[in-house]
Amino acid sequence: MTRKKREAAETGPLPEVPATPETPSAPAPPASSDGRTPADLKLDRRIGWGLFIAATVLLLVTEKPAGFVRDESVYFASAEQHARWFQLLASSPTQAFTDAAISQSFEFNHEHPALMKNLYGLSFLFLHEKLELLRPAAAFRFPAFLAAALILPLLFSLTRRVFGRAAGLMAALSFLLVPRQFFEAHLSCFDVPMATAWLLVVYCFVEAMERPRWWLYTGLAFGAAMGTKHNAYFIPVVLIPFALWEGWKRSKDSAEARTLFLAINGVFVAMAVLYGLMVVALGGPEAFQRTFFAISPQLGLYVLACAVGGWLLRVLFKTHVPTFRAIAPLVAMVAIGPALFYLHWPYLWHHPVDRFAWYLGFHLNHEHYTWFYLGELLRQPPFPLDYVLVKTALTVPTSLFLPMVFGVAWVVVRTVKKQVTAFELLVIANAATSIIVLSQPSVPHFGGVKHWFPSMPFLALLAAGSVVRGVDGLVEWLKPKLEARTVFIAVSALLFIPAFIASVRVYPYGTSHYSELAGGLPGAATMGMQRQFWANNVTGVLEWINQNARPGERVYLHECHGGQIRDYQRNGMLRKDLGFTGGPGDADIVAYQYHQEFRETEFQVWQAFGTTKPVAGLYVDETPQIVVYRRR
Repeated sequence: MTRKKREAAETGPLPEVPATPETPSAPAPPASSDGRTPADLKLDRRIGWGLFIAATVLLLVTEKPAGFVRDESVYFASAEQHARWFQLLASSPTQAFTDAAISQSFEFNHEHPALMKNLYGLSFLFLHEKLELLRPAAAFRFPAFLAAALILPLLFSLTRRVFGRAAGLMAALSFLLVPRQFFEAHLSCFDVPMATAWLLVVYCFVEAMERPRWWLYTGLAFGAAMGTKHNAYFIPVVLIPFALWEGWKRSKDSAEARTLFLAINGVFVAMAVLYGLMVVALGGPEAFQRTFFAISPQLGLYVLACAVGGWLLRVLFKTHVPTFRAIAPLVAMVAIGPALFYLHWPYLWHHPVDRFAWYLGFHLNHEHYTWFYLGELLRQPPFPLDYVLVKTALTVPTSLFLPMVFGVAWVVVRTVKKQVTAFELLVIANAATSIIVLSQPSVPHFGGVKHWFPSMPFLALLAAGSVVRGVDGLVEWLKPKLEARTVFIAVSALLFIPAFIASVRVYPYGTSHYSELAGGLPGAATMGMQRQFWANNVTGVLEWINQNARPGERVYLHECHGGQIRDYQRNGMLRKDLGFTGGPGDADIVAYQYHQEFRETEFQVWQAFGTTKPVAGLYVDETPQIVVYRRR
């Protein structure tokens, strides 16, 4: 599609809607609101399913080499406990609903919600224990594959709306071509699923502006996001301004719709104000929490606000459907999200307020892990303001990162010129939110890039848009005989090649990847960057240990806790006759994981073993990752 044709067709996800009232029974139009015919919709659905299935299969067949990160082994154990509770629920429901049984199964790792761990545990229960189709780790990880694969059709569909089918494919495929994202898409953790949940909420929100029932799906998606990770609480902050502005525009020609729209907003604003007054009157947040029970003014106010807001929403639906579609997703998020969050997590059932308060407090006061950045060990705040941007530039393949930069710059320029569309603003707001939050100097800086994964699908969308514009300009300048779509595919393939090579070269050591801007991993090591983390790279030396360790020999796997060792043995990756120690002093073999903060550990090994010469190791692009020493 040429630039002129695309701009003429572009409507964005928040289009102008006729202000004349619609009836709930109005027939659906023969084509979609963005002009796609039934044949187009059918093809797009097939592409979406193809992307989802292909990504799931790819992650499944490449799963085995991926090591078990420190967090993941904790989630394996927690998920298995959740699975045992579901077994108890099936055999003895009365006992399962007691707080004692729930606490026994859900107390461990209750700093994270239960949705993904429930899925991991049920998958383990059926795919490994019942059906024996997958090894334990693959069974735990399978729901993570599905969550990661879902990003591709969602991203394809959002990008397809304004930039075309080829651009949608580029955006979708580029997400898994980022080596760190591809690696972490394999893990039974929460960072990639949180990116999926965030994208799903935005996708449903966009659809809700145009189609019936999607306001309900938005509320359900937000509940799923809340059940995935605490990042979800930033999603409404992004969406509220767009919904309010859209509702204000759509109700401009209907006084009754405008009144109802303002009344619905007033109900929830009043609820927030009254909650604030309660906190003050009761003497602070702790007193507010202590008096928040199943039968209390606090809960009653929430139920009343949802009931009144829902009634007004129903009246608005009968009065003016376009305005209803603008505000209904927010009401659904407020009413459905918290309810699903409570229902999905049995740990909250008997003590919802106290345990939820502990959960929030844990993340508001998260500990700071030491991190190596540009030659400096970051131990405590304030942390560098540029960390997130620099880390992204040094880890995303440059051929994909530069289009992201151009895409962001394009939206900024259009905003300054007052030419920006609602779609562009929505995308860049979601792309920027996680990055801005994580860039704050008081926020813990660790974990590589995983904490701002929710930004990456939206940056991929902007990157695809910038490539479309670049190709349009190239076609207009050169005026070749080739169609713009053919040129776009060729340019996309050229951009994909470096990222694909990088992914193949570094996998399964994804946390070690650095981009061309960093000079690869050797350049990043010279710059003083964290070489790897999460202790999963130890898989690079497990085969040597299995082949060379004597029966019963004592091994110290530096930075690996007992859960990881258990999982390596359970999945046949580490011999079960070996003994494992908690330090180098009483070990015969040490696998030291190179971290600047642990340099003294290697010195202790030299002293204890009487040698500075390693016997094996993992070297990625000749950069030490894991170094193995053996006692003389």
